[in-house]
Amino acid sequence: MTSEPTSPPVVPPLHSPKSPVWPTFPFHREGSRVWERGGVPPRDLPSPLPTKRTRTYSATARASAGPVFKGVCKQFSRSQGHGFITPENGSEDIFVHVSDIEGEYVPVEGDEVTYKMCPIPPKNQKFQAVEVVLTQLAPHTPHETWSGQVVGS
Repeated sequence: MTSEPTSPPVVPPLHSPKSPVWPTFPFHREGSRVWERGGVPPRDLPSPLPTKRTRTYSATARASAGPVFKGVCKQFSRSQGHGFITPENGSEDIFVHVSDIEGEYVPVEGDEVTYKMCPIPPKNQKFQAVEVVLTQLAPHTPHETWSGQVVGS
């Protein structure tokens, strides 16, 4: 009786049914607009900053449970969709994205705000403001609503 060595059966590599393409850099989240388009041309890479739409549930929950800070709007560009807040305690300016601003007015320089903070991946060393609420509009400064109506304060 001779026994011949048998080779193990060849198993094809496993592929997730939810990912039709091999991961490339940057990794796209399923459900994002980039994913729906089927990829991104190299010139249109998405911003690495997490917006309200792309932030994970756990990061949102941690930010919501955090303390509320006060500050003053240093600068905000509606056309670019971001700006900076100077914290009340005098520390480094905090980045704010348009998707994290609550309320009907576009912030302008001098507006007092309250906000919570969320770390910016991948190293989580810097922070951005989330759940930003304008508490006091800057006096003698025209303000614009998100719909485009200009209102004097």
